[in-house]
Amino acid sequence: MHALQQVIDGMTTGSIYGALALALVLVYRSTGMINFAQGQMAVLSTYLAWAMTQADVPIVPAVVLAILIAILVGAGVERLLIRRFEGRDHLTTIIVTVGLLTTFNGVVIWLWGADLKTIPSLFPERDLSVGAIHFTLQDIGIVGVLIAVILVMQALFRGTRLGLALRAVADNPQSSALSGLPIGVLLMTGWALAGAVGSLGGVLIAPKISLQPGMLDNVLTYAVAAAILGGLDSPIGAIVAAWTLGIAQNLAGTYIPLVGTDLQIAVPLVIMAVVLLIRPQGLLGRKEVMRV
Repeated sequence: MHALQQVIDGMTTGSIYGALALALVLVYRSTGMINFAQGQMAVLSTYLAWAMTQADVPIVPAVVLAILIAILVGAGVERLLIRRFEGRDHLTTIIVTVGLLTTFNGVVIWLWGADLKTIPSLFPERDLSVGAIHFTLQDIGIVGVLIAVILVMQALFRGTRLGLALRAVADNPQSSALSGLPIGVLLMTGWALAGAVGSLGGVLIAPKISLQPGMLDNVLTYAVAAAILGGLDSPIGAIVAAWTLGIAQNLAGTYIPLVGTDLQIAVPLVIMAVVLLIRPQGLLGRKEVMRV
């Protein structure tokens, strides 16, 4: 039963990674970019939700308002900054998003300081147990919300005209433009949707790890690993990979004597490297075929 407890705890840890990985997959699937500032954008919107709770706004309306603001921020970032670098090489866009990460981090510290803060959870703080297995209602809530987000994303990209248009723009913007698709609007929409998903992930994660400017720095590393391992175009793959990494990290720290706290954090990255050597497109990613 001890091993099963480690698996449950690993799924909880993996869900933290998966919340941000979903936002990364969304922005990649709709724009073809990896947004390294996604975590800090989520932190900003989480601070906005916290600030509203300090003004006696209940947590649910505060989160809804923060998500709406995150949508506007995501759209604004794409329209005012990212669009100026479209068509450049990947290194340029990576540098731009890393610069955004630093900028948003500075804005958060400037507005609210760097001390730890506490934000209410969307779910009641209640401990549950099934036999010798212990978990919380918050853990169940996070997993449930992630599954709901996956279903919505799958329905969006596979069953709607908007989703198909977003995928077309990410795969081939030139052909999409010739087909009459509004490229600029679609790219802005992708960033806006990713802002919403990232914001939701931030408010789910913050009650578990305390609200602070750098709370998602380490999480972002594992979220990127989960998104790549699962397949950058697969929301389901990102969550499966995030749970796999979280469980592997917990089990390795418990059952492999040589893996201490410092080496434990490297276990998911080693797993990612091994899997990608065998399957470069990720666990559930599509294999790209180029016609020549």
